[in-house]
Amino acid sequence: MADKDVDPFAHLEGASSFSGVAPSSQAAPSSEYSYAESSATTSTTTGAAGGNSAKNGSKPHAHAHHHHQKADLDLDLAALDDLSLDQRNGNGQLVHRDDDEEEMDELPEHACAYCGVHNTSCVVKCMGCNKWFCNSRSLLSSSHIVLHLVRSRHKEVTLHAESPLGETTPECYNCGAKNVFLLGFIPAKGESVVVLLCRQPCAALPTSKDMVWDTSLWSPLIADRSFLSWLVKVPTEAEQLRARQISYHQINRLEELWKEGKAKATLEDLDRPDNNDEEPAGILLRYEDAYQYQNIFGPLVKIEADYDCKVKESQTQHNLVVRWDQGLNMKKIAWCTLPGLESGEVRLAVGDELKLRYEGELAPRWEGQGHVIKIPNNVSDEVAIELRRNDGVPEHCTHNFAADFVWKSTSFDRMQSAMKTFAVDEQSVSGFIYHKLLGHDVEPTSLRTSMPKRFSAPGLPELNHSQVSAVKSVLQKPLSLIQGPPGTGKTVTSATIVYQLSKMNPGPVLVCAPSNVAVDQLTEKIHATGLKVVRLTAKSREALGSSVDFLTLHEQVANNDHHTELQKLIQLKNEQGELSSNDERKYKALARTSSSSGPCLLMRLRRLLSLSV
Repeated sequence: MADKDVDPFAHLEGASSFSGVAPSSQAAPSSEYSYAESSATTSTTTGAAGGNSAKNGSKPHAHAHHHHQKADLDLDLAALDDLSLDQRNGNGQLVHRDDDEEEMDELPEHACAYCGVHNTSCVVKCMGCNKWFCNSRSLLSSSHIVLHLVRSRHKEVTLHAESPLGETTPECYNCGAKNVFLLGFIPAKGESVVVLLCRQPCAALPTSKDMVWDTSLWSPLIADRSFLSWLVKVPTEAEQLRARQISYHQINRLEELWKEGKAKATLEDLDRPDNNDEEPAGILLRYEDAYQYQNIFGPLVKIEADYDCKVKESQTQHNLVVRWDQGLNMKKIAWCTLPGLESGEVRLAVGDELKLRYEGELAPRWEGQGHVIKIPNNVSDEVAIELRRNDGVPEHCTHNFAADFVWKSTSFDRMQSAMKTFAVDEQSVSGFIYHKLLGHDVEPTSLRTSMPKRFSAPGLPELNHSQVSAVKSVLQKPLSLIQGPPGTGKTVTSATIVYQLSKMNPGPVLVCAPSNVAVDQLTEKIHATGLKVVRLTAKSREALGSSVDFLTLHEQVANNDHHTELQKLIQLKNEQGELSSNDERKYKALARTSSSSGPCLLMRLRRLLSLSV
């Protein structure tokens, strides 16, 4: 198969206009040299009799022999003067002359929003924001258009009207999909044309004899983080040298300004005082006390919370079509399809809060808050939102709705609260942990423990020498750090440590991890050792299935013999999908009672329970 960057349209009949897609490597240098020679010769013969011939590229004969050395000197001086970046003003002071800055003020509309390149063959328009970007990498690892598409999560582009392929939007020949990250091309059998197909499902369909293309030859339109050059040309070195040089940091700040609603923001706007946020204090290796620790990490957590809130607010879905229903509890239910959910731009779980808004003109402005009670599955792609209140719901309207994702600050509030407690309460942690967190030099402390004869835990793989050393070290120290690349058995080692701790000190052991997936994996491994495990989850995740559902607290409470009425209501809700208003009130009261008595329940189960996760 031919190289991906070769123009597949070069051999088409009547496609002579595409012949410039892959220019000769020798044409450009000779053209640039001719232009430079003609310009320099003209500057040395202004007003001379041979001026016209000089403009045509031939040197005047009158100066060819008698003033050969002087002409060469004048030529060099003229070239130097023409290339000079500095010139003197009226006061005799040197003034920097930046032609690129002057050109940037007069850039056409289709110029790259990052660097200013405006060659119509090298730029494409992002259909998500109507901004133009080029296929140049400059000093970055990806082309500007690909960087923007990834950063903004946009997926559709359009070529320029004056490009070799004209004003074209790449789309799948079969299904019409326009996601450029899924599109690729296939050479047609026996013809000098290519066919654009999406990777899934069209290119994955089995090839038949009647098809005019071979799907096994499918190649993506984006390769090595840039568009193929036959589709979008790469700017020449001269064009890239004249362009603005932009860094990843500047790109990120510019994209953030666009997300904040400043669609016309440019690179120059980054230097304005109102766009330059005060840099927070940097983290230290050592802190004087817990107050300094809180004063540094507190603003950092606040910045992260603000960013997370902006991301959540930017996920608003517009132009939704809603159909209305009423549940057994007499509450209004809005059914709709979220485009961002289908494309993977947003994530949704049962229990998430959404705010539904009406933006049309057939009814007064309305908004109502609710929570998700159903997410798309194999049967339906719709999302069900149960509203909290039924007041003023525009049931007669079905179009022009929008859904806002409600941001919750719970996790960030807990971080701030923990740091505040750490700063004001001296008894919140042990002295050893206190000084270790602040980076102080603390003498190593060893715990007096009776080491087991066998370190490997039942139900888990045998530990190797380094894993045994890690387990032995952790059991003897109050604080330990285990590091290792993927696949080295950190989860098995951690589960073994928990098993040995539970045997050495009977009683509950709290195990935490930074993600739900990690907690599920640890729960599964610890359960394999024969220990009794309780998996604690957020209420919003109780409806999500996992491999350790039977170990979760809500499942163990529901299956407990002491809550028969709650068990019946849970079974009824699972069968019907919802409860009546009376049953729902009873269900919430029983669930609240079981939750509030959770510690008491765990105390009653302590004889059977030796581990809490």
